[in-house]
Amino acid sequence: MNLSVQLVSGQKHGLVLANPVMTASGTFGYGMEYADVFDIQRLGAIVCKGTTLGPREGNPQPRLAETACGMLNSIGLQNIGVKALVKGKAPLWAKWRVPVIVNIAGETVEEYVQLAMELDGVPGISGVEVNIGCPNVKSGGSEFGADPKAAASVTAAVRKATSLPLLVKLTPNTSSIVSVAMAVTEAGADAITLINTLKGMAIDVAARQPLLGNVSGGLSGPAIKPVALYMVYSVAGAVGVPLIGCGGIMNATDAIEFLMAGASAVQVGTATFANPRAPLDVLEGIEAFMRNEGIDDISELTDAARR
Repeated sequence: MNLSVQLVSGQKHGLVLANPVMTASGTFGYGMEYADVFDIQRLGAIVCKGTTLGPREGNPQPRLAETACGMLNSIGLQNIGVKALVKGKAPLWAKWRVPVIVNIAGETVEEYVQLAMELDGVPGISGVEVNIGCPNVKSGGSEFGADPKAAASVTAAVRKATSLPLLVKLTPNTSSIVSVAMAVTEAGADAITLINTLKGMAIDVAARQPLLGNVSGGLSGPAIKPVALYMVYSVAGAVGVPLIGCGGIMNATDAIEFLMAGASAVQVGTATFANPRAPLDVLEGIEAFMRNEGIDDISELTDAARR
């Protein structure tokens, strides 16, 4: 039974996953935090938490709020910064079998470029995932991913700055995710991750004020799965690069739906807060489904809902 997925080919550094199950940025730390819970080397890839040029403390508390079918988070990209990551995390990743992809976040195109250059050629780093759900400070704070031109400008600039496999993570907070996906593909994205969180908020009725310290946050979990699934299905019919489905994947059935909608791989995120072993459970569930269905190659599932 073949579960391997070739996400990137034809570049100086290709990206082949042993299986289609990845972790989502911001939900799995730097990987080593879960090493005592299960064998993380069995996963297809690990995407580390969002990384910025300098260290960030993140947003004011409270940062998390449980919802009926998921959670709101307003972490604010708390992280150690790219230099500390290169010095303290990458050497350990270089010893791992599982590839590690670094999610990068900036407030200007120049910041994204500098981040990509800092990571290029570093042993232990197998690719970059560009978070274009960040606010573009030069355009009034709107998200880079909300506009196809802005999304393409970031993608093209990062493409020139690195030889690493380039994934672009799309925000659903846009009027046309298909247009954005087409724009980043034309600008050089090797693969597309979709989707990031939806904007939302909660109110503390006793205190009569927003529950989150930063007022709004990102909605994730089962509540957004139908939205994410439809966006993957829509984008799969419009671009020719591999897609990575993300959003509300709690079990193997969820993951298989994303594969059938057109994704080549999936990312498990919020599920790990309820079940730290969720990514491995998803992988084992996919394997069981393939055995039961007599499927020999994972590629038979990709885009199956369109055939």
